[in-house]
Amino acid sequence: MKIYTKTGDAGSTSLCGGTRVPKNHPRVEAYGDVDELISYIGLLRCELPQEDALLRRIQECLMLGSAHLSSDGRRQLKNFDPCEIDFLESKIDEMTAQMPPQTAFVLPAAPRTASLCHVIRTVCRRSERSSIGIEDKNDEICLTIKYLNRLSDFFFTLARFQCYKCNISEDFWLP
Repeated sequence: MKIYTKTGDAGSTSLCGGTRVPKNHPRVEAYGDVDELISYIGLLRCELPQEDALLRRIQECLMLGSAHLSSDGRRQLKNFDPCEIDFLESKIDEMTAQMPPQTAFVLPAAPRTASLCHVIRTVCRRSERSSIGIEDKNDEICLTIKYLNRLSDFFFTLARFQCYKCNISEDFWLP
């Protein structure tokens, strides 16, 4: 099977289910942003092999969320498990309990893994914003949006935790 189909050469693509839409359709924008997010998490997996299982789990949740974002409703998809949001919250709470409280805004800096977490956090926020732009949101898309919101909090906390684990002072911005 060839990777290229040539069906998108005129600027359209198929949603999951077969409906053709322009490549700048809100659903395509949303699942494209999530695809970018998944790729950046892959980079972080290379940097934090000890967190590989956790980060892969997040990528799998994002793939399912992306499938729902890209669906025209004609195909039955697995439901998004809201327990995954609870799981992220528990991980955030675990890391937060080990660190000193945040006292100011954080500027991304060393270590490299912390800065990469901040890049992922910002791509996650963009993914959330573009997902909100989908007009015909169903329950699965609403859960995906909630997951993205919590995921950005997770990556913010993971960035801070990387500084803590590496014994590197966070770079605070004080107005």
